[in-house]
Amino acid sequence: MNKLLYIMSIGMLGLLFSCEKDESKATMLENPIVPTFQTIPDLTLTRAAGTNTLKFVGTLLNPGYNASAKYFLEACPKGNNFVNTAAILSDVQDTSMLITVSDLNSILLKKFPGDQVSEADLRIRAVMVVDGGTGSKTFEYTSETKTVNVTLYGLPRLDFITGGVVVGKVESALGNGVYAGFVKFDNTKTYTLKDPDANKTYGGNSGILSENGSAISINDNGWNKVNADVNGLTYAVAQYRIGLVGSASPNGWDSPDSPMDYDAATGTWQITVDLIVGEIKFRKNDGWAWNLGGTASSLVHNGANIAVSAAGNYTITLTITNDVGELGSFTIVKN
Repeated sequence: MNKLLYIMSIGMLGLLFSCEKDESKATMLENPIVPTFQTIPDLTLTRAAGTNTLKFVGTLLNPGYNASAKYFLEACPKGNNFVNTAAILSDVQDTSMLITVSDLNSILLKKFPGDQVSEADLRIRAVMVVDGGTGSKTFEYTSETKTVNVTLYGLPRLDFITGGVVVGKVESALGNGVYAGFVKFDNTKTYTLKDPDANKTYGGNSGILSENGSAISINDNGWNKVNADVNGLTYAVAQYRIGLVGSASPNGWDSPDSPMDYDAATGTWQITVDLIVGEIKFRKNDGWAWNLGGTASSLVHNGANIAVSAAGNYTITLTITNDVGELGSFTIVKN
């Protein structure tokens, strides 16, 4: 991974001329030879190698004569047909295209999850503009799609581990040793926190962390918001339940609310639940101090009840855009 990202798909093209007396006429091949990948590096990206570079090797576009072309290295989720494309690099008539591992990781994180293996389709796309005398015309050619495994590293994180299994994580948005996130706990189990980058493990008690300390006991079941500071060696755990309440929900307007689960990959809260005709709202910790109502695109504190016009099984996804200001949006799909 300590190599140069180098697409040998850009440069001088082969010349094909038919000569008439003292003049030369450029002839475009009926089927230009498209770029191809020759080698693709290992795309298991790690934070430790962030300043290193990668090397892709390909062949040239050959339209049958010397022409300028712009080249793009692109990626998308496997089978997406480049509808949802990550543009990695582009350049014109150059012999090399440079990118660091950290820059590539940042680009691909917009399309792929971190800290897990994903399948990605890669291609080289060449765009050539030809001036025919009466106006220019654009031609586009793409290489054969290559499917590869991609492993990205997410934000610096601490993994919560119980029984040797990772059950949750908190992340450091600034990479400064201060972490936050949501973890679903079981009060019959104990937990250690592991920094996979530094290979350090933390335990603790009563809000104090210690390296290689005893596993932490959490006296609560369900989702909690966790804050941890490995610089100050402190942690805090606070109940954080998002639930569905209302006349259309299983328990009506009474608690306990129908619990939603957090999806760390999308940053949303989700539930699949049977509803009847009536109304619903979202609230935190079975209480009204924090609640959301309104429309699908605009949820606000103490907003209007949300109507459910037909009974059935629904999947509801809630996005909290501002926790403190109590703003959000949601989707509701009848299954």
